[in-house]
Amino acid sequence: MRFFLSIFIISLALSSNICAQSSNNNEERLHLGNGIAAIAEGEIITFEQLRKSLDPMIPKLRLQAKSEADFNQLINSVSKDIIQNIVDRIIIVNEAYEQGIQIPPSYVDNEYESIIKTDFNANRSQFLAYLNSVGKTQDEFREELKRSIIVNVMQSQNRKKQSQISPEKIEDFYIKNKLRFYQPELIHLKQIILMPKAGETLESVLETANGIVKQLEEGDSIHTLANKYGDKSFNRTNGDWGWVKREDLRSELSKVAFDLAIGEHTQPIQLGDAVFILYAENLQEEKIQPISQVRDLIEDVLSREIAQESLEQWLTELRAKAYVRYFL
Repeated sequence: MRFFLSIFIISLALSSNICAQSSNNNEERLHLGNGIAAIAEGEIITFEQLRKSLDPMIPKLRLQAKSEADFNQLINSVSKDIIQNIVDRIIIVNEAYEQGIQIPPSYVDNEYESIIKTDFNANRSQFLAYLNSVGKTQDEFREELKRSIIVNVMQSQNRKKQSQISPEKIEDFYIKNKLRFYQPELIHLKQIILMPKAGETLESVLETANGIVKQLEEGDSIHTLANKYGDKSFNRTNGDWGWVKREDLRSELSKVAFDLAIGEHTQPIQLGDAVFILYAENLQEEKIQPISQVRDLIEDVLSREIAQESLEQWLTELRAKAYVRYFL
């Protein structure tokens, strides 16, 4: 497999002009297997298939790489994942056929039409132009779609689901992962943001802000005043910004906000051309969330882990009995 990937990297380098011209030795290697990278259950996987999957990732891998050697290692790693994914899909589809699983043509037709509608705005000409650009016929696209549906169905069937995780497992996970449940201090913040309108001075905005503060002190609700006075471009409905952390706010506002008691508001705060009035709807101190609050979350995490493990075990069994040959 390592030798095969080395050959592929050399091939990619040649086609992308990212390294010097290879020797005659490497040229000969590129033609090994007549362009065949692997065979899985009698189905050929070509270097060209691998290139098509890898090409869109090249710019991102280039940015991640710190050197040419690092780039080649990234290509190597991603190529392994791609070839394994292609092989897995082939052996999954083959297993489905052996089990006699059939996907109704009407289901494939519905998915086919849904893709045209969703991804191409129901523009069939645009869809056909896309197929032409990637060198696929409608029948080939439909067959790929059918195989994708089969893979999804088979994977779904072989993900074991556990309706209930034992309390001992939940508690053990909680103890080992307490830092995952750290919650910083939070404020349920409501605020009114005022900005000068056309022809309005900052002084008049501050005067309006002082009037709002006076109404708050007289018992008017923050959400009513926010909807009435808040600049529509910046304010949220009822002035409600939800639960926020210190770092979510500008430093000039965070200290003032977190010094508030529940139900308290600030005086007008001017920052540039904007004027802020902050209100603490509620506060929470930093803490490790108790297990009672995160039990459902932990159960969900453990259930997903069990499902993934069962899927990997099933794939391992399929790989063991499948005929797969890599051209080394």
